Amino acid sequence: SSSLTEAKEFVKRLRRQTDLCNMVKTVRALLNNNSTVTVLRSGLHAIFNEKSLDVTKDLFQEKFKNPKKRQKNIPLKCLKNFISSLTSSTDIRDLLSCLSSDLQTFVIKPSKSKEAFKEQASDFMLKWNLLLSNVGKILTINRTDSFG
Repeated sequence: SSSLTEAKEFVKRLRRQTDLCNMVKTVRALLNNNSTVTVLRSGLHAIFNEKSLDVTKDLFQEKFKNPKKRQKNIPLKCLKNFISSLTSSTDIRDLLSCLSSDLQTFVIKPSKSKEAFKEQASDFMLKWNLLLSNVGKILTINRTDSFG
């Protein structure tokens, strides 16, 4: 049964790796298309300028009513940094390095203990997924040219 469990985990990791490789191939092709990157960047900037993500920002701050305990909106900062490094012909490794650097700065280094890291990392992942879902939804509904 131990071998079966390990085999199942290996298959999950292999599928995840294959999915990531396919996603990287797709993203590389898109990054080499100047007009696609320009339209995507303009759509993303429009989302921030229109304040379309205000609802998401409010959700992030909901549990921090006390201004002293108010958490910085780390996922939003990471997304803005990601967008600023997004240019045509940007290598995907540079984008991943940008995200990695932000995670190191905002999530990993501030953690004082293993428990604090787990809490901060899970909080970041939850908010990051919510943010990206909302960005995808807004792009799909309001800016189909950017999403395509």
